[in-house]
Amino acid sequence: MHIISGTARGISRLAWIPELSKGARQRLKWLDYYQQHGRNGRLTCRHFDISPQTFYRWKGRYDPKNLRSLEDRSHRPQHLRQPTWSPELAQAARSLREQYPRWGKDKLVVLLRKEGWQVSTSMAGRILKRLKERGLLREPLRKGVATSKHHHPRPYAVRKPRDYPVEKPGDLVQVDTLDVRPLPGVVFKHFTARDVISRWDVLEAHRQATATTAAHFLDTLQQRLPFPLKALQVDGGSEFAAQFEAECQRQGIQLFVLPPRSPKLNGCVERAHRTHTEEFYEVEDFPLDMPGLNQALRAWEHTYNTIRPHQALGYLTPQQYLLKCQQGKEEVSLII
Repeated sequence: MHIISGTARGISRLAWIPELSKGARQRLKWLDYYQQHGRNGRLTCRHFDISPQTFYRWKGRYDPKNLRSLEDRSHRPQHLRQPTWSPELAQAARSLREQYPRWGKDKLVVLLRKEGWQVSTSMAGRILKRLKERGLLREPLRKGVATSKHHHPRPYAVRKPRDYPVEKPGDLVQVDTLDVRPLPGVVFKHFTARDVISRWDVLEAHRQATATTAAHFLDTLQQRLPFPLKALQVDGGSEFAAQFEAECQRQGIQLFVLPPRSPKLNGCVERAHRTHTEEFYEVEDFPLDMPGLNQALRAWEHTYNTIRPHQALGYLTPQQYLLKCQQGKEEVSLII
């Protein structure tokens, strides 16, 4: 629509310019009032309750032949910061993020440096942000896997002694189960064992969480741990009684049972459940048969223990942390 400027009053002009924004219409009222009252700027400011700086700034911008001069201008900087990274680095970061969609800049920068890239954590964050803004990187859709945990009462509970020393890998390994429901009517039990010191994890899935399956997981744990197992800590679930408890006693493994309703005392393995839920179950297309699922879990277990940087370990992997501990022991023996 063409706008014809002239001596018409501001209110009548507003009816002919529906394309103006609400803010621009209000500013046109200021200037019409200013013209109708002897060009008195102070009176206009008091009437509309605006500051003189605001009024005179818009008065300077106002062009009677172009009412769009009263529209807000873009506040975008004229000179924008340009990316300082190469397209190859951006592609490397994108490939790693797509491979590990739940890992943030702190973990990805460790892997990028291993590949030979000179990159800071903040730069890795900017690369991920720019990839998302351009639509080249999208967050994975959550699969809505239910992971509720049901606690079963036990006739007794023994807490770990306060003076029990936890100083080296294997001194205390926390074990817990997780109910995973990938589809309606499909439920299986996910066993996780996490070493408190090295954060080394061992994973296995079973159709049911019974004392028999827990005892089977104990054998798996003994085979996959790269250090001797001294003590286990479990909650009051029935799967950790009977045959499981007898097997721990037979193998000479100390067993500590938490009091009821105290999952925070098993905080390491509880946090492990969240990690495996977010970074495996919610993003991977895993098979639903137990052999196939356990094979996929074994691959993810290898990734977690040998590739994924762990914040609690100073962004070392559990494997790197164990090697560092072993090197420290050798240096101490040489000094002695």
